[in-house]
Amino acid sequence: MELVASLWDFAVHLDVHLADFIAEHGTWVYLLLFAIVFCETGLVVTPFLPGDSLLFVAGALAAAGGMDLATAMAVLVAAALTGDNVNYGIGRWVGPRVFHYEQSRWFNPAHLARAHAFYQRHGGKTIILARFIPIVRTYVPFVAGIGAMPYLRYLGFCVLGALIWVLSLGLAGYWFGNIPAVTNNLTLVILAIVLVSISPGLYAWLKARSVQRHG
Repeated sequence: MELVASLWDFAVHLDVHLADFIAEHGTWVYLLLFAIVFCETGLVVTPFLPGDSLLFVAGALAAAGGMDLATAMAVLVAAALTGDNVNYGIGRWVGPRVFHYEQSRWFNPAHLARAHAFYQRHGGKTIILARFIPIVRTYVPFVAGIGAMPYLRYLGFCVLGALIWVLSLGLAGYWFGNIPAVTNNLTLVILAIVLVSISPGLYAWLKARSVQRHG
C-alpha cells in the first residue's frame, strides 16, 4: 500500500516533483522525461507510470520557462517511439506463449487480454487510439509484436500515434498551463487528467465485477 500511495502522490503532484527536479538538476529533467515515458510504453511491467499527465505538465513547465518546449517534445516523442519499438520487439521474441503466463506482481494477463481484444476490434488504428488509454497503450505494441503485424506497417501507425499523443497533450499544457485558473489549480487539473485516463479501465473493472456478482 505504501508503494501505491507513493505512486499516487507522484502522479497527482507531478507539477511539484518535476519543478523541484528542474530546480535541482536542470537539463537532466529531459533524461527523466525520457526514462518515464520509455518505461511506461516499453515495459509491460510498468503501465502504472504517469503518461498523459506527464505530457501536460511538461508543456506547462515549458510555458513557465522551466524547459525548452521543442526539446521536451522531441525527447518525449523519441521516448514513446523507442519504448513502443522495444515493446514490439519483445512481443515478437516472446510470442503467443505469453498468454499462458500466470498473474504475478509485475504481470497481469488480464491487461494483455484486454489489449489483444482491443487490437482485434480496431486493427491497425489501435496503435493510434491506444495512445490515449493508459495500460492499453503499454500492452498494444506488445500484442502487435505477438501478432506479427508487419513492422513497416506498425512503424507508420507508431510514429503517427506518438506525434499526435505527445504534441496534443504537450501543447495543451503549454497553451493552457499559463492560464491563472489552471496555474493556481494545476494539481487538480492533473488529478482530473489522471481520473479521466483511468476511467475506461475503472469502468471495465466495475462492469466485470457486476457480471460476476449477477452471474
